[in-house]
Amino acid sequence: MVACYFADAVYGWQMLRVGWGVGKAAVFGILRIAYKLLVNDKGKFIALLVGITFSVFLMIQMTSMFSGMMKKASATVMNTGAKMWIMDPAVTNVAAAIPMPEYVLDAARSMKGVKFAVPLYTGAGLTKLKDGTFQGVTVIGLDDTTLFGRPKLLEGKIEDIYGENGFIVVKDEEYVKLHNPAIGSELEINDNRAVIVGVATVPASGLFGIPTLYTTYSRAIRYIPSMRFTISYVLVEPMDSASIPQIKANVAKLGYEALTESEFIDKITNWYIFRTGMGMNLLLMTAISFIVGLSISGQTFYSFTLENLEKFGALKAIGAKGRELVYMILFQAALTSLAGYGLGIGLCSGLIALARLRMPDYASIITFENLGLALAMVLVIAAISSYVAIRRVLRIEPFEIFRG
Repeated sequence: MVACYFADAVYGWQMLRVGWGVGKAAVFGILRIAYKLLVNDKGKFIALLVGITFSVFLMIQMTSMFSGMMKKASATVMNTGAKMWIMDPAVTNVAAAIPMPEYVLDAARSMKGVKFAVPLYTGAGLTKLKDGTFQGVTVIGLDDTTLFGRPKLLEGKIEDIYGENGFIVVKDEEYVKLHNPAIGSELEINDNRAVIVGVATVPASGLFGIPTLYTTYSRAIRYIPSMRFTISYVLVEPMDSASIPQIKANVAKLGYEALTESEFIDKITNWYIFRTGMGMNLLLMTAISFIVGLSISGQTFYSFTLENLEKFGALKAIGAKGRELVYMILFQAALTSLAGYGLGIGLCSGLIALARLRMPDYASIITFENLGLALAMVLVIAAISSYVAIRRVLRIEPFEIFRG
């Protein structure tokens, strides 16, 4: 049957060459032959698709897990929305804040180009629930005057945070760990009474599965045991983007560091990549996925070329030029690679969706960067696989086919 399809395709290609000349029509004819050779060898075609699909699935899965974890690691930065952050230079991530003295805040407010500057407190508390169990929480203290960085409320009024023991709870994947507290619910944080006065939503939840509570700065430092200094970060709103370099220089003279929101996120990401095992392990798994896909597809595609060597030789004998044979192989490699790429993305997306049904805090998101990286790797796999096949096909001589 394959021979019949091949003969029919060759005849059509010859008619195109005779009737219309060597041009776009002839290229279409040669690609038609390539397509029939590829899909009619179902075993090899499926093996190629499975190899590339599995490789893309692993690459997308690993990189999407890393992207999801990095988004959660930078959740406080993204949720706050401050354009600039002042911190101790030794800070590696937002959860590892190093307290700063009050004069840093005063100095920031007096700097040229600063529209306003407010303090922010972040700390860890231990919450006792009504059933007697304990749950760790992240407490974020907002500036008492401006409440800059406050979350968007789903229920309640923001001014109620000034009430006695007022706290706002974030309704995210970790919300159920506090037994879904509603407005008016009472908690005990570090032996202090806390009353929920609002339920809020934020763009991203935290990395380590810990619920988040917001309150005022003054209340946060009373509830959470602190060192001599209490300011975790100073949030700065510059007059304009042109003021940012001067603000950074002035902060550096104080012995501290000022970063924009994107720079702080990049610093957190780089720390997890290069200073912890998590990032390097995921990147290593991505590289292994690439090697697996390259090995499977390269071997299968080369085996497919060897099995169809007689047909390539026959085409060469009846007048097919070397570049036309190259077009055939490149078309076959591109078709299988892109098909496997799409199947791999679909499989990964489906599994992520299923995982989130069972685990709402599953840290995995597919980004355009993930898709672009996987596509680049798939194109490399296709290029290497086709290069090996092209070298073998171009070396074939027609008389070798008919000699037997």
